[in-house]
Amino acid sequence: MPQLDLATFPTQLVWLAVTFIALYLVMALVGLPRVGGIIAKRRDRITGDLDKAQRMKAEAEAVIAAYERALAEARTKAQQALRETAERLAAEATEQQRKLAESLNAEIAKAERRIAEAKASALKGMHDLATEVAQVAAAKLAGGAVEAARVKAAVEAVLRERV
Repeated sequence: MPQLDLATFPTQLVWLAVTFIALYLVMALVGLPRVGGIIAKRRDRITGDLDKAQRMKAEAEAVIAAYERALAEARTKAQQALRETAERLAAEATEQQRKLAESLNAEIAKAERRIAEAKASALKGMHDLATEVAQVAAAKLAGGAVEAARVKAAVEAVLRERV
């Protein structure tokens, strides 16, 4: 094997040194700057992505805050509309109750007038009937005609005492 021959060692060492220096120079001047550039690009890209993610997170938080404000405003408006509707319905119910009460009071007043008229008519009829009965009874007891005005006055006096 020629690589194990001691006579070729010095030349092999020289070529080893030349090859090592050439590869070192190629790596130092070409390979490592490209790798460094790629690493720098990745670092910049990662930093950019992190910055973009931070901006998007801030935007998302702003959108969430706006959503929560809009939701709170909508709830407030809904509660206000509900309260206004309840107040309006309560006012309408109160107005309807008032109208119904007025209507019922008018009906009650009409009924009381009819009752009073019927009572007055019945009492007048009773006076007339009591006067007739008293006149007939007095005529039968006395055995003759009794004056109608005197019988009427007596019946009225008795009824006044009772009432």
